[in-house]
Amino acid sequence: MQDLTGLLQRPEPLIMGILNVTPDSFSDGGAHASIDEAVSSALKMVQQGADIIDVGGESTRPGAAPVSVSEELDRVMPVIEKIKRHSGVPVSVDTSSPEVMSEAAEIGIAMVNDVRALSRQGAMEIVAAHHLHACLMHMQGQPGSMQQDPRYTDVVDDINLFFKSAVQRCCLAGISRSRLIVDPGFGFGKTYQHNLTLVNRLAEFKVHGLPVMVGLSRKSTLSRIADDVIAGSVGGNIMAFLGGAKILRVHDVEQTLSALRVVTEILRSGEEDEN
Repeated sequence: MQDLTGLLQRPEPLIMGILNVTPDSFSDGGAHASIDEAVSSALKMVQQGADIIDVGGESTRPGAAPVSVSEELDRVMPVIEKIKRHSGVPVSVDTSSPEVMSEAAEIGIAMVNDVRALSRQGAMEIVAAHHLHACLMHMQGQPGSMQQDPRYTDVVDDINLFFKSAVQRCCLAGISRSRLIVDPGFGFGKTYQHNLTLVNRLAEFKVHGLPVMVGLSRKSTLSRIADDVIAGSVGGNIMAFLGGAKILRVHDVEQTLSALRVVTEILRSGEEDEN
């Protein structure tokens, strides 16, 4: 089994490369029509510097229709197996299905990335039994309807209450707290203003003492602001990093890492000047 513990202890942020093996994901749906194309894309991201590859077989874009477990397995399992044969990079599976989690765990994934925060029956037990890391994402509603007038009393406070409850449930199910990661769910049941607030107040999610993951790459909020959504995504990810994000989930690994190197070098230089 792969393990993320050492990576998460590094001072710099981790880059998670997005690999959607779906025909209908919002940005890259259908881009990886064959196993070989998908694996080639994954290995390219690794070469560019990705720390983790996140493989997903079910689109969770607004309005997305669910897929069967068997179809999701057919999409992701051959790709994960082949990535692991050709690279030692840790692999995450982006799924809410306990059956997919179980099958992927058997071949040695490092992490489950679940937009439903392990809420389906049996999911927590699988993560606990296999000692996997798990990312608990917040989503108001379900993909098919989540963008229909989402409302909060206070978006950050409400999400933090959700995280507090989800983390407690995971710990009671036998998952080590040290293996949990939280993701406020940029674009998942949030308005344009909610999304901007999440990044502005990202540091408040660190109250749980857990790594914070952010997935804002190429989302519609950014394309609404930036003519170049890739450049906009890089800018958003830099803001997330400065706000305390530990894992940046991105489509554009090379561009994000280049920007991070510039920012971290400037910050390092400033610290040296103070000394």
